[in-house]
Amino acid sequence: MRFVLLFCLVTFYSNAQLVTNSVEEERYFEDQFYIGLSYNFILNHPEGSNQRNLSYGLQAGIIKDLPLNRAGTKAIGIGAGLALNSYYSNLVADISDDEISYSINDDITRSKLETHLIEFPLEFRWRNSTAEEYKFWRIYGGIKAAYVLGARSKYDLDDISEGFKNTDLTKFQYGLTLSFGYNTFNVNAYYSLTELFDGNASVNGEVLQYRPLRIGLIFYIL
Repeated sequence: MRFVLLFCLVTFYSNAQLVTNSVEEERYFEDQFYIGLSYNFILNHPEGSNQRNLSYGLQAGIIKDLPLNRAGTKAIGIGAGLALNSYYSNLVADISDDEISYSINDDITRSKLETHLIEFPLEFRWRNSTAEEYKFWRIYGGIKAAYVLGARSKYDLDDISEGFKNTDLTKFQYGLTLSFGYNTFNVNAYYSLTELFDGNASVNGEVLQYRPLRIGLIFYIL
């Protein structure tokens, strides 16, 4: 409890920090918590495969702000967070004797791949904020690296429901990010530069080359 209280106090202090050597040398920091919700598109479907249901993503974390100019309008953001992403399609994963196989089934009730990740965003930040103004326009672009902590495949067919830990994914993933908007509400996009599967997974003789594209909203909280 003491550690949590100390962490909260330090975070609050860094968010409110205002370093002033003189009136002309005023600097401020936009340290931020973020929470995001996205729709997850699947690019590079194999033949016969298509996306179904609501593929969604959730993300949350904190970003440390490092100003690049005295006005504070340009900065680098370095952070860490957690994410959950789900992908629904007619691609069915099954396991037998520790071997994972894939098939395409249009009669499937539901088939989902869910991933849990730890993420490390790195952003170049532009905004027209000031030390006293907390409502401002922003454009944040950069790259996000992620490590897959775990993944699970599950499908439902009639009265059958099967699920298992999926190990066919690319463990280390990264992609381009872009956020823009005003005040708390901002549009956020992520395009993966790595494939979701590790290159060993295939369906009907075709290597799975899924590549995620996530578009949604991200909320920055000072």
